[in-house]
Amino acid sequence: MILAIETSCDDTCAAVVEPDGRRALSNAVHTQTEHARYGGVVPEVASRAHLERMDGVVRKALSDAGVSLDQIDRVAVTVRPGLIGALLVGVAAAKGVAYARRLPLVPVNHLEGHVAAAYLEAPDLEPPFVALVASGGHTALYAVGEDRGMRLLGETLDDAAGEALDKGARMLGLGFPGGPAISRAAAGGDPERYGFPVALKGRDNLDFSFSGLKTSLLYRIRELGPERVRRELPHLAASYEAAVVEALARKLLRAAELREAGAVVVAGGVAANGRLRERLRRECAGRGLRLVIPHPSLCTDNAAMIGAAAAHTPKIPWPEYLSLNARSV
Repeated sequence: MILAIETSCDDTCAAVVEPDGRRALSNAVHTQTEHARYGGVVPEVASRAHLERMDGVVRKALSDAGVSLDQIDRVAVTVRPGLIGALLVGVAAAKGVAYARRLPLVPVNHLEGHVAAAYLEAPDLEPPFVALVASGGHTALYAVGEDRGMRLLGETLDDAAGEALDKGARMLGLGFPGGPAISRAAAGGDPERYGFPVALKGRDNLDFSFSGLKTSLLYRIRELGPERVRRELPHLAASYEAAVVEALARKLLRAAELREAGAVVVAGGVAANGRLRERLRRECAGRGLRLVIPHPSLCTDNAAMIGAAAAHTPKIPWPEYLSLNARSV
């Protein structure tokens, strides 16, 4: 059994995953609410909250799985990328558990974890395939080879898709996190009312850019004025969300075409977006592509995906990992 720990941002997570990385026996997540008042994650607040909650979350993961530490064979932990202070809490906790029980430790890349969530959703999935990781901190396209290695095909040149949704929501006076807030506000709105730009439309360009989209929304808000913005809020939110979805779907489908892929995976927090899911279901069905999008609970940060990735990641034997450190990038 794999005990996995994830603390790359503001969710304190622990899970127990079966050795092949295809089934999670538990997936405990404590979502921090302290950041809502600030409109974004505060690194120091996140680190302190992880310290306070780590023991309880690990105990819950073991209890939910119905296993004891005696049944754990290895410990996995996110080591990069993320908020360095938050990562250090998770790494220290994982080292402590592993060292005390003379277990090996598996260092996991957070982005590889997001992709590995697809194996939990579809246990029969095998590479090669093309994967889109879209979250608050990352937006990138990867070709996943038969050896599970991830080759970068394209990435954002500025903001991540989730960050663009957060900032758009802030400009529209909506809540945090921005993705769900914009989706709620967009209900009943016309996604074609405002023609927000989709950057880097070049046929074979697989990079993303969302800074121009944010600027376009800012100018439109100034042009409309407060009263009209309130009246047009559903249409503004729907049009802005549609522009983000168009950029993500367009690039993913083109990457699949260029790589002659038979399957595509979408992971990360933005993968929980309903408009994106529906657009890709329709497009992939028409192209004969297999689409795998994890359940929303596996799209946002969680430790089950880290355990899934750890199943095929080299482990460090006891006690050689004591010098292991976290990295922000």
